[in-house]
Amino acid sequence: MSASQTSDVPTLLVKIFGKDRPGITAGLFDTLAAYSVDVVDIEQVVTRGRIVLCALVTQPAGAAEGELRATVHSWAESLRLQAEILSGTGDNRPRGSGRSHVTVLGHPLTAESTAAIAARITSTGGNIDRIFRLAKYPVTAVEFAVSGVETGPLRTALATEAAQIGVDVAVVSAGLHRRAQRLVVMDVDSTLIQDEVIELFAAHAGCEAEVAEVTERAMRGELDFEQSLHARVSLLAGLDASVVDKVRAEVRLTPGARTLIRTLKSLGYQVGVVSGGFTQVTDDLQERLGLDFASANTLEIVDGKLTGRVTGEIVDRAGKARLLRRFAAEAGVPLDQTVAIGDGANDLDMLNAAGLGVAFNAKPVVREAAHTAVNVPFLDAVLYLLGITREEVEAAGLS
Repeated sequence: MSASQTSDVPTLLVKIFGKDRPGITAGLFDTLAAYSVDVVDIEQVVTRGRIVLCALVTQPAGAAEGELRATVHSWAESLRLQAEILSGTGDNRPRGSGRSHVTVLGHPLTAESTAAIAARITSTGGNIDRIFRLAKYPVTAVEFAVSGVETGPLRTALATEAAQIGVDVAVVSAGLHRRAQRLVVMDVDSTLIQDEVIELFAAHAGCEAEVAEVTERAMRGELDFEQSLHARVSLLAGLDASVVDKVRAEVRLTPGARTLIRTLKSLGYQVGVVSGGFTQVTDDLQERLGLDFASANTLEIVDGKLTGRVTGEIVDRAGKARLLRRFAAEAGVPLDQTVAIGDGANDLDMLNAAGLGVAFNAKPVVREAAHTAVNVPFLDAVLYLLGITREEVEAAGLS
């Protein structure tokens, strides 16, 4: 029966709640089947062992409604459940135009912050149609299905609210395209890994503090990246090439990085990295993690020594966006079905070019410009922005 066919049809909302156990759903519909009703809608949720099961069904013919009510109540009482049956007409009211998924990440997620997000959704003219949990650890992630307001204005309003209350909120358009985003490209330094690779090299050259200062200024957008790259790399001149193996061993993956990549790969995504760092490290990461794409700058090595120069095409801010487009073309994925993740100012072009740009523990200028931000220290939290639940990850044995 179509929505138009049920719009004026008398219906019954049957609500069952109590202690969950196997067979409740089957038992309710076995009971209803005796009255030849049609199912219009079903919702079920189990929280801490308590079930709430709602069935919207057509009203039985003639005097059978009273019998149905008595039978359902009797069945529920036999299982020590409670039943409520409400008469009405038709289905749920039509949802408003403009539909979005609002993902909220908290560590922890407080009642106060949840109230603030819900209130801001309402103030924009949006209606919350459904809420469900995506994950309970290492962060609490919940998703609101919202209708009645366009995604852009909703994202703007919630970004302001999120910044004030200290939670992460991502707003994406609802639709089949959400899980169709089949290419994820991420930055490396301070995103895929916890370190800044050039600082690891600099520590072996005894100039770590000097390099770190230039790096920080570049990431804040205060310096031209290419100029800062050449300035920092020049300080590495004379280092023995054996330092490459030492740096590779020192690299620390960001918590959740392996889970993110394994999960995406198991779901058919292609995954790549672009870095203002060096191929001497990214090539190793590509092999270790099974990445589909990797591109970075290359340290020049002559006669077993670092020369203090880089060779080949420079991977800078514009270069990262260019590489995202190249990877997407090679993967056969439309650009609007890509996800980019980064933390620094040199990631901004890439984040804005992607279908979804995620600022990960990023500098303020990046958080303000990206589509969404994640400020918890777990890279696999990005999965929740794609609607992938923690339970799905665990069921696949990937966490």
